[in-house]
Amino acid sequence: MRPHSEGAGATVPVQTRSERFRSVNVDDFEPVTGREHEWKLSPVAAFADLTSGELDGSRLAIDTADAAGIATSWIGRDDARIGTAGIPEERASANAWSTFGEALLISVTGEDDKVATVTRTGLGTTPRGAHTVIEAAPNSRGLVVLRGTGDARLSENVEILVGAGANLTVVSLQEWTDDSVHLASHFARIARDAKLKHIVVSLGGKVVRVNPSTHLAEQGGDVEALGLYFSDAGQHLEQQVFVHHDAPHTRSRVTYKGALQGEGARSVWIGDVLIGNAATGTDSYEQNRNLVLTDGTRADSVPNLEIETGDIEGAGHASATGRFDDEQLFYLMARGIPEDEARRLVVRGFLTEIVQQIGQAELEARLIEALEAELQGA
Repeated sequence: MRPHSEGAGATVPVQTRSERFRSVNVDDFEPVTGREHEWKLSPVAAFADLTSGELDGSRLAIDTADAAGIATSWIGRDDARIGTAGIPEERASANAWSTFGEALLISVTGEDDKVATVTRTGLGTTPRGAHTVIEAAPNSRGLVVLRGTGDARLSENVEILVGAGANLTVVSLQEWTDDSVHLASHFARIARDAKLKHIVVSLGGKVVRVNPSTHLAEQGGDVEALGLYFSDAGQHLEQQVFVHHDAPHTRSRVTYKGALQGEGARSVWIGDVLIGNAATGTDSYEQNRNLVLTDGTRADSVPNLEIETGDIEGAGHASATGRFDDEQLFYLMARGIPEDEARRLVVRGFLTEIVQQIGQAELEARLIEALEAELQGA
């Protein structure tokens, strides 16, 4: 809600996704209660220290495997690139923004394909705030993996700047320990005729909440937003995805798939697509699929689509949550495959569709191995 300019203190609802309040100052946001639209499906008591407490904003311990054409460095808060892709819409993001001392800059240059992995590990249990900027130069190509392992209580912002004609893939890989909490807001700005493939893979952590927002700011921009998650007993995995078509002839595809097993396993997916009045020729589709493996789980799936112009190529959304396909199980078991193995094969086929779109064989193989480990415990 916002104050109405002529209503003597009356309030009117936010009419469109792009109208949400934004600020880099944590004090501009009210304390989190869990009743807010952005928090109502989240276990807010589990991370009150990240939304309201003091955060350590010093440099994170990182391990980088650089490739030629992808370099890492640290930049100050006053760097002109900071805030270019987007600014916080909620208190945890603003708390991290208000706290960080320096931002990690990952620069991608050169037109050849290349891969670099940046691993954050050994962060401990101290509440921390961080900021990362990934900048792809015009016409550059590359794949950047942001990987989290070990213990963490982390709130962070990630800005992704995709220059004109660039083709960038960013993989956010959460493999934290069982008690870790990770809240992340990703902001991407895509320039003319550029393409971003953004992939969120959440496997480890007690509470993991990764919210990517993409601004298709110039003509011909393209985003493919993919997500994969496997929620075990007592685990909360959440993603709120926003795609803003703000220029003509832009394209987006959003596909998130997850599996849930064990008492208290929870997933939340909210997908918002806004097609602005200048975004003629837009081609957009979003979908979320959830596979429930046991009783006692809960999957929330909420697709939203706002269209402000009728001159588009197409737009749509879909959502589905269900159990195993009995026909698939019967087909496999009829060919002599034991039921437990048949179930694993069905789940593996359901999830690996996302993995196979990463486009890097070594990383795909490692993620399939991680999924196999999850399935062995199913």
